[in-house]
Amino acid sequence: MKRILFTSTLAAALAAAIFMTSNNVTAAPEGAPAPYRHVVLFKFKADAPKEKVAEVVKAFAGLKEKLPAVLSFEHGLNVSPEGINDGFTHVFTATFKDKASLENHYLKEPAHEEFVKLIKPVIEKVLVVDYVANFVDHGAH
Repeated sequence: MKRILFTSTLAAALAAAIFMTSNNVTAAPEGAPAPYRHVVLFKFKADAPKEKVAEVVKAFAGLKEKLPAVLSFEHGLNVSPEGINDGFTHVFTATFKDKASLENHYLKEPAHEEFVKLIKPVIEKVLVVDYVANFVDHGAH
């Protein structure tokens, strides 16, 4: 069993390395740490008032000013034409220096905890994805 798991893990790692190489994906620019991205998707309750949804969006964007660990922040509505969004309508992306910045200077901060309390009454589902950013080198051949 351990050998199968190791073989599967090794195969997945090799596939990822081949994919990254074949698509000219590189690490962060030399000397710069790779940014840590925190992507959050919200599916609001069907009866959530539009005013409350707007308040949530404004409050989420306001965390950047309250929490210096947030290096950048952007948000928008899901406008995908594919129709496979499972009801998630709002997308938010915050960038941090690293995972420790997110864990120690964002998630545990009172401003973030207050934000979580604000959204609970109007949120049906939340999806969170964190990743370390890779960059595509368009100049590589």
